Amino acid sequence: MDAVDLPERDAMEFDVVIVGAGPAGLSAAIRLKQIAAEEGREISVVVLEKGSEVGAHILSGAVVDPIGLDKLLPDWRSEPDTPFKTPVTDDRFYLLGPAAAVRLPNFAMPKLMDNHGNFIVSLGNVCRWLAQKAEALGVEIYPGFAASEVLYDDDGKVIGVATGDMGVHKDGTPGPNFQRGMALYAKYTLIGEGVRGSLAKQLIARYRLDEGREPPKFGIGLKELWQIDPAKHKPGLVQHAFGWPLGWGTGGGSFLYHLEDNQVAVGFVVHLNYDNPYLSPFEEFQRFKTHPVIRETFEGGKRISYGARAITEGGWQSVPKLVFPGGALIGCSAGFVNVPRIKGSHNAMLSGIQAADAVGEALKAERAHDELIAYEAGWRASEIGQDLFKVRNVKPLWSKLGTLVGIPLGALDMWMNEKLGVSLFGTLKHGKPDHVATHPAKTHKPIAYPKPDGKISFDRLSSVFLSNTNHEEDQPSHLKVKDPSLQRISELGTFAGPSQRYCPAGVYEWVTENTDVPKFVINAQNCVHCKTCDIKDPNQNIVWTTPEGSGGPNYPNM
Repeated sequence: MDAVDLPERDAMEFDVVIVGAGPAGLSAAIRLKQIAAEEGREISVVVLEKGSEVGAHILSGAVVDPIGLDKLLPDWRSEPDTPFKTPVTDDRFYLLGPAAAVRLPNFAMPKLMDNHGNFIVSLGNVCRWLAQKAEALGVEIYPGFAASEVLYDDDGKVIGVATGDMGVHKDGTPGPNFQRGMALYAKYTLIGEGVRGSLAKQLIARYRLDEGREPPKFGIGLKELWQIDPAKHKPGLVQHAFGWPLGWGTGGGSFLYHLEDNQVAVGFVVHLNYDNPYLSPFEEFQRFKTHPVIRETFEGGKRISYGARAITEGGWQSVPKLVFPGGALIGCSAGFVNVPRIKGSHNAMLSGIQAADAVGEALKAERAHDELIAYEAGWRASEIGQDLFKVRNVKPLWSKLGTLVGIPLGALDMWMNEKLGVSLFGTLKHGKPDHVATHPAKTHKPIAYPKPDGKISFDRLSSVFLSNTNHEEDQPSHLKVKDPSLQRISELGTFAGPSQRYCPAGVYEWVTENTDVPKFVINAQNCVHCKTCDIKDPNQNIVWTTPEGSGGPNYPNM
C-alpha cells in the first residue's frame, strides 16, 4: 500500500506534546501543570513514551544530584513513597592496573566530584514515581506509542508529531491488525527522546541547530544489577574507577553503586572516540569485573538485570541550539550530561523545568509555533550552564592526551574553574566526530578476550535475555542500512566489521552461508535501543529509527 493509499490518521490536539517520559519530559509535564494551577488556567499536556511502560527504556547509573528535584518538588523528602532511599555515605575513586588498584585521595578531587548529598537510585523507578505525580496533576501519558514523525505546517514550523503505524509486515505491507499511527498536534512540542533520538537528529539537521557548535561526542554505558552477599553490601557506597582494562589512550571508566536490598549497580563506560575497530565495549566490561578489587564484590552473588545505552559527552561546546519554530530539545536530546560526574538526570530535570517555564510564558501570551527564545537564552547562565562550563575541558583533554596525562590536567582545570572561575586552556575543541576516530583494521591487531565463566562474566545473548528485550518479529527492521555494498566494502573490508563488537546486544553479524560472500545479518529483535550503531558506524551507513511501539527492552529497575 502506497502512502497515498493509507487512511488518514486520527488526530488529537494539545497545548503541549512531549516526546519521551524520562526525567526531562516528566519534569516539563509536571512544571506545566504547576504553572497552570498557579495561574488558574488550563494547559493540556500529553507525554508519549515508546517503552511498554514508563521506565521500561530508562537506564542510568544512577547517582542523582537532587538540585532539579528540589526545584520541581520541594517537599519530596517528606514523602513516604519516594524512590530516593539511599543517600551516598562513602565516596571512593580508584586507578586500576591489571592486578591492583590505587585509591585516589578524596581531598585531591574538585568539590563538584563529591557525591555526598546525592542519592543512589534506580532512575527507571524515579521516572515511574514522577509519572504518578504527573498523572495526578492531569498529564496524559501514553506508553507504548513511539513518536516516529515530526509534523510541519506549510511554513516549516513544527506543529506536532505522529506515532508509528502498527501491524506492518516485515515487507512493509499492512497486516490484518494494521492500525494507522495517530497525529498529535500542539502549540509547542518538546523533544526529550534521550541520547541520539531519531526525531532530535532530524530536527538538528533540518534547522541546522548544530551550526557553530563542536561535533557531538558520545560514550556507551553498560550496566548490570546484582544481588550480592549481604556481608559484602555497603549501602550508600559509591565507587568510581578508571584505567584497566582499557588502554591509557582509550577513555572510559566504571562505577559500583550500593543500593538498598543488597543490590549493587555495576557499570562500565567507553568513550566512542576509540580508534581500535577490534575493541568490544561489552567484552571490556566483562573483563573489568574479573579485576581482583572488583570481583570480590560479586562472588557468591547473582546478576539480575543487564542493559546498555549511549551517553552524551560533548557538554558545553556541543550543545546545539535548543529551540526551533514550534518546540525545543530537552534532557539528553540536548546533551546535558556532565562527563566527569557521570551525571545528567539533574540537568535533564532542570532543562524540562526551564523549557516548561518558557512554554508557560508563551501560552500566556497566546503565542504558538514560534521559537522559545527565553529557554535558549537562559540555559548557559543557569545551573545547567554553570555545571557544564566548569568541566568543559575534561573530555577534550582526556581525548587528546590520554588517561595518565589528560585526567590530571582535567582535574587541575576543574579546580581552576571552581576556585578562580578561569581556565588555563580557555575552551578546548573536541575536533572530529566519534565515527571518524575509527582506524582501519590493518593498523591494529585483533583482541583476544577471555571466555566468560558464567559466574562473574557472561556472553551477550544471556545478557540480552536479562534485559527482557522484545520486538515483533514480523515488522520492518528499525535498523536501516543506507548502502549495503558500502557496508561490505568498507565496514567489513576496511574496518573488519566493528558492528559485531561495538553493539552490546549481538544485533549485527557477518556470516558466510554456502558462499564465500559474507552476508550482513541484522538481528533487530535483540536491539536494546542504545543507538551506538547510529553513532559509531565508520561510514554513518546505519540509521536507527523507532520500531513499533512498546518494542525494545523492558527494564524493571535500571
